[in-house]
Amino acid sequence: MPKDPNQKVATGGRKTKAKKDPAAPKRPLSAYMFFSQDWRERVKADNPEAGFGDVGRLLGTKWKEMGDEEKKPYVEKANKDKERAESEKAAYNSKA
Repeated sequence: MPKDPNQKVATGGRKTKAKKDPAAPKRPLSAYMFFSQDWRERVKADNPEAGFGDVGRLLGTKWKEMGDEEKKPYVEKANKDKERAESEKAAYNSKA
């Protein structure tokens, strides 16, 4: 049975995203994010011609080259931030 070329196809339409609660707790940062916050200015100072993507690429390369002992302070910060986020989330969910 051939399709009618004049027949309209129903589309789903646009769906709006649910609004986030501004009082909701923030997610924890990873160890890499703590590292990048700490090192971004240093990398930008060493490479003033580097763009945003280039700085990110250099940070990623530096992170991969670092050993576990060098990453340890950032991992500890990430663990503390994870505990903070979990306690804030528990408090937030108990209110709801």
